[in-house]
Amino acid sequence: MTTPTTPTTPPAGPPARGRRRAPSRMERAAGRAAALQRPRVLLALLLLLALTCVMLLDGYLRAEVGGDQRVRTGASASDVPEDVLDGGPILSFPGGQATTVSVPDKTIVLTFDDGPDPTWTPQVLDILEKYDVPGTFFLVGSMVSRHPGVVRDMVEQGNEVGVHTFTHVDLSYQSRARVTREIEQTQLALAGAAGITTTLFRAPYSSQTDAIDDYSWPVYESLGQDGYTSVFIDTDSDDWKRPGVSKIVEWATPEDGEGASVLFHDAGGERSQTIEALPKYIEKMKAKGYTFTTVSGATAEQRPASGAPDSTGSGDGLQAAHHEATGATLYEGKALIAAVAVAEWTVPALSAGLVIVGVAVMGRFALMLVLARRHHRRRNGRRFGWGPPVTGPVSVIVPAYNEKECIEATLRSLARSTHPIEIIVVDDGSTDGTADIAESLGLPGVRVVRQANAGKPAALNNGVRHARYDIVVMMDGDTVFEPDTVRHLVQPFADPSVGAVAGNAKVGNRRTLIGAWQHIEYVMGFNLDRRMYDLLRCMPTIPGAIGAFRREAVLQAGGMSDDTLAEDTDITIALHRAGWRVVYEEHARAWTEAPGSLGQLWSQRYRWSYGTMQALWKHRRSLTDKGPSGRFGRVGMPLVVLFQVVTPLFAPLIDVFTLYSMLFVDFRAALLAWLAVLGVQLVCAAYAFRLDREKYRYLLMMPLQQLAYRQMMYLVLIHSCVTALTGGRLRWQKLKRTGEVGTGAGAG
Repeated sequence: MTTPTTPTTPPAGPPARGRRRAPSRMERAAGRAAALQRPRVLLALLLLLALTCVMLLDGYLRAEVGGDQRVRTGASASDVPEDVLDGGPILSFPGGQATTVSVPDKTIVLTFDDGPDPTWTPQVLDILEKYDVPGTFFLVGSMVSRHPGVVRDMVEQGNEVGVHTFTHVDLSYQSRARVTREIEQTQLALAGAAGITTTLFRAPYSSQTDAIDDYSWPVYESLGQDGYTSVFIDTDSDDWKRPGVSKIVEWATPEDGEGASVLFHDAGGERSQTIEALPKYIEKMKAKGYTFTTVSGATAEQRPASGAPDSTGSGDGLQAAHHEATGATLYEGKALIAAVAVAEWTVPALSAGLVIVGVAVMGRFALMLVLARRHHRRRNGRRFGWGPPVTGPVSVIVPAYNEKECIEATLRSLARSTHPIEIIVVDDGSTDGTADIAESLGLPGVRVVRQANAGKPAALNNGVRHARYDIVVMMDGDTVFEPDTVRHLVQPFADPSVGAVAGNAKVGNRRTLIGAWQHIEYVMGFNLDRRMYDLLRCMPTIPGAIGAFRREAVLQAGGMSDDTLAEDTDITIALHRAGWRVVYEEHARAWTEAPGSLGQLWSQRYRWSYGTMQALWKHRRSLTDKGPSGRFGRVGMPLVVLFQVVTPLFAPLIDVFTLYSMLFVDFRAALLAWLAVLGVQLVCAAYAFRLDREKYRYLLMMPLQQLAYRQMMYLVLIHSCVTALTGGRLRWQKLKRTGEVGTGAGAG
């Protein structure tokens, strides 16, 4: 039987040659939506890229700085000139000729490596200022970029600074490009922090000049050709070993009144012994008649005597190695400092978010397990019952738009129903003959209602208007019911407070990888989430694939609204606010065809997540509703926002920080933590499969699901949030169907 709801008109003739048909309203809306999606996708990807860059920058900056030990030892020094091996600790290359300078007698050049450190370096500076002693600090660029204020104070106080690479790497075994990058990045950091560059350099893991070998000599030679002065040591306090204050003072003292370049550390570890030893050392050396200077100061004293030209820099006095940063160097340096400041703020904030998300995720799992078990025991107990059996006929509404592959299987499954039903197929302007197929089957109790294409909500409302019975079952045109599905689905209506019932939707085409992943998601979502929400009396969504309603309740709520893309969530919340109870019936099972490609999956989940946000925003006033009708606002709304929006939105932090930890912290510990979280999820999934009597073999795909499928769902949610924040709108989207469900090729 066919019931047209719109007048038909004769088809128009072909358009005149040269004239183009004007696009319809729906086509114009689709065009606008398509035009807006690409920028939003690009914005979402840019946000992810920015986060990734911030994390990588932070990890790069936090490269661990250890003690001053060479990575490799025992190399030959046959290529190193003898006068360099036996020379002083200050090496430069004026005129391309290697020249060394020694520290004058009774003179100390106090040098500090591996800083700046926000804890220890300011204490060192205070000591130097107290005793009016200058120091020369060889700074790690990554530390400079993280603590620019300390460097600024250091320079303003009159101390000299030098380059100690950006990541404290042994340059002897690095490529020329890596050496250049380490130096240039440190110079940029100095420019951004203090507005200077420097010509002083000290290699990590270096010591005295006699330790130069054939691996390190080319580095010093190359840097010398670029105008750098390499600084070594005469005396090493070995304070990084923490041998005790007296030993540090003793080991730092030169012999027989000789001048010395002395090494201390103001960073790279716990430096309390250094802080305690430094005043004692300064007092001891002053008592012996020593004076203190910087590398440039020592060089200036010695070069007039040697007759060698000064190549340390163009500055004056104790900071002669400093040059004012100008032009691109200055602005690039400031940009680096700003980027690092963002990373320094972002990563701790994300870390705090990770803790919150982790607690929320684990709390959700625990809550789902406890409440799902209680729900299962209560609903399957011998004494449980909804009331007198519901045996009266009900109306089943099947909205259909281009469902020629599926409509026959759908209607034949309904025809086998053990509960009396009428079937109303609402053809929403299909162009593939869906309505004709439905009519040609000749199944009893089937009515076909045709309408111009207006969307799923309009089709459902049309079906409700044509329904003869007080209970209406709504399903999708690609869904297959079991014979007892309707009977189970309507039993809760024995309770007069129940206004709607959510059924148990199952993935029928689960034999593919994408289908199996969705199968896991469906089982966990319906068996755990819905049981939890049912027990808390705040069910957020009746699935479009299988749901039953009191016709009175639907009309009271204003019907199915097209205000959102998630009409099922919208009507469910509206029923809660109208005072109706919404429950879950686990035994009413429906088999639906899930998206079979990543593109279709993205479109579906994008619409779902965006529509859910629209529905939550539409019903935001439920937070202030009073009485029983306000229960969803008091309980359901916060839970849905927390578990379906906020937590999934920030859940990528778990994966991002796992990868971050693997790369920059502790690979083994990070891997074990990730496996522990996966284990918790496997336990929850296994319990859900047990409740639904599903085969456990699909759980073997869960690790891969966590690595690929879940990431895609995160991107979809982020995309939806960007769309919501930018005020975009989407139209109801049609997925390509195969008709696999119901043909024997589905579940297995």
